[in-house]
Amino acid sequence: MDKNTVTTLSIPIDKRILENLKAGQKVLISGTLYTVRDAVHKRLHDLHYNKKSLPIPLKGAVIYYAGPAPTKPGYIIGPISPTTAARCDAYTPLMLALGVKAMIGKGNRSDTVIKAIRKHRAVYFAATGGAAAFYARCITSAQVVAFKDLGTEAVIKMTVKQFPAFVAIDSHGNSLYEQGPKTYRKTIKKEE
Repeated sequence: MDKNTVTTLSIPIDKRILENLKAGQKVLISGTLYTVRDAVHKRLHDLHYNKKSLPIPLKGAVIYYAGPAPTKPGYIIGPISPTTAARCDAYTPLMLALGVKAMIGKGNRSDTVIKAIRKHRAVYFAATGGAAAFYARCITSAQVVAFKDLGTEAVIKMTVKQFPAFVAIDSHGNSLYEQGPKTYRKTIKKEE
């Protein structure tokens, strides 16, 4: 796939399509996402290791590292911007082993997570921080489905339509966070 074109993805994302995405490629995602932040990761981890059932299906899931602002009357959800994904890195290899196929957040990931992404042929998408109100408009339904006591960090099952992101780390471990600066340095050298 050409990384300059915008690719439309439907969840569940076909394995072949997922594996052909390239770091830097723009995507529009439609389907079901689950918000999963650090406190939820810890709870899912503890449930798994205590051999208890998980409250959400992880096989083939796409998770969004986000928590919404309060929802105003008449709205589906409050503004919802991505949070820093690295805060969840300690638990991400387990989440991928349990079947998560894609994550959406902001910021780079650790080497351990990149290895797990490559091992499980998953993808990490980046969304733009500060675009919370815009992202809320991409959500057509939202419902708290687990850990309501966590407030804005509870698990929310959301249906999204044409949610824009880009491939930050592809299933082969190629990272836009490495490629981007290299490309920029080459451009600067050419201009000198």
